[in-house]
Amino acid sequence: MEKGELLYEGKAKRIFETDDEGVLWAEFKDSATAFDGVKKGTIKKKGVYNATMSAKLFAVLERAGVATHFEKQFDERTLLVRRLEMFPVEIVMRNRVAGSLAKRYGLERGTVLKKPLLEYYLKNDDLHDPMMNRNHVLVLGYMTERTLSHVEAEAAKVNRVLTNYMKDRGLELVDFKLEFGERGRKIYLGDEISPDTCRIWDAATGEVFDKDRFRFDLGEVESHYEEVVRRLTA
Repeated sequence: MEKGELLYEGKAKRIFETDDEGVLWAEFKDSATAFDGVKKGTIKKKGVYNATMSAKLFAVLERAGVATHFEKQFDERTLLVRRLEMFPVEIVMRNRVAGSLAKRYGLERGTVLKKPLLEYYLKNDDLHDPMMNRNHVLVLGYMTERTLSHVEAEAAKVNRVLTNYMKDRGLELVDFKLEFGERGRKIYLGDEISPDTCRIWDAATGEVFDKDRFRFDLGEVESHYEEVVRRLTA
């Protein structure tokens, strides 16, 4: 597979065309940002860790019946993925209180939610990814009722599968972000699943194994990324 023209460069990845029109080359970067890009830095080998973890968890989800854009891991920081038309809506699933949920509602960090909480955000950096409700998604035309219902069901399934998978490895999936897209009439899970897009804590101690270590200067960022990937791919 040959890498072609650069199509897009974001905060975490560079996306290239390939010699197959239906397949893209996703190259994961070591750069890190937080707080809407206010904080910037580099996490050594982050691209390697995120590509490896994404490849593993996409494969886990595929075996569980979730359609993903993942084709194969080309090298240590590159995935080959299906070309999708992405929906401009980020789906956030929450199992415990953390991050913006704690801040918005004055809730205690770590509180277990009565059931998983699904939230919607418009994917728009210029508008700082505003939160939406279900009616916004439908009335503003970002998804149809049928598509949104399918995405919601898939997000719930992803949560069940990954929660159980991580639990077996001594980890707790606190919350995470998903992005979906379509090709033809089929909907696929896209983007990545990594310590950048998930909050992951040690199930016994509550130790943080995700990008909050970078956000809040907790230290030992690289070693914790390495450890969570080691557990999930062992």
